[in-house]
Amino acid sequence: MKILISNDDGYLAPGLLALADIMSKIAEVTVVAPERNRSGASNALTLDKPLSVSRAGANVFFVDGTPSDCVHVALTGLLDFRPDLVLSGINQGQNMGDDTLYSGTVAAATEGFLFGIPSIAFSQVDKGWDHLEDAAKFALNLVQRKLDMLDQPYLLNVNIPNCPFAELKGVQVTRLGKRHQSEPVIKSADPRGNPIYWIGPSGEAKDGGEGTDFHAVGQRYVSVTPLQIDLTHNRQLDILKKAWQ
Repeated sequence: MKILISNDDGYLAPGLLALADIMSKIAEVTVVAPERNRSGASNALTLDKPLSVSRAGANVFFVDGTPSDCVHVALTGLLDFRPDLVLSGINQGQNMGDDTLYSGTVAAATEGFLFGIPSIAFSQVDKGWDHLEDAAKFALNLVQRKLDMLDQPYLLNVNIPNCPFAELKGVQVTRLGKRHQSEPVIKSADPRGNPIYWIGPSGEAKDGGEGTDFHAVGQRYVSVTPLQIDLTHNRQLDILKKAWQ
């Protein structure tokens, strides 16, 4: 089995190192990840400059681009093989609800999925890397299930509470919840007195009821959400067509 691993926290992030280490027990692992933190990069591809790829180890590469760049370059030119699985993470902090649209972690997995490869994004719910080895252990257990019963390829978004493995209550298969709007930007000034703006923190859960990823992790369950890419608003197709009749 051959696994490609990427992330958005950068190739030196503890979460990626833990994931690569534990997956090496069952597979041939190759890491292609950003050279620095690219959180919030979403599915961006770099089209305004060439990308540089550097080697940090026998099977470890880092790219001066986005998470999507990393997987794209790996699958279309860098690697001389097609991986059986693409993994992203383990991210420092949750990627749930609307966050998945911005997440570089989810984007790296999505890029693998778009190339027809089963892909999984892993995140810890809280920042700080607490109980990272336990999160990696869960990731290994999930990968070993193979999930052949799912439509191929599949795209899964997994959020793991920061707690000992034995204290995880289990797995809940969930839908994405929804958040309130983000908090306002934080206004400041640079050393020359010019105004600058920091993006504010995410809003609280707006739809965090039973069945959502928010609810699951709040009860110390691992949330596993199957994702799809079709953004078509099917219920509005016929309504919109009538505007041209």
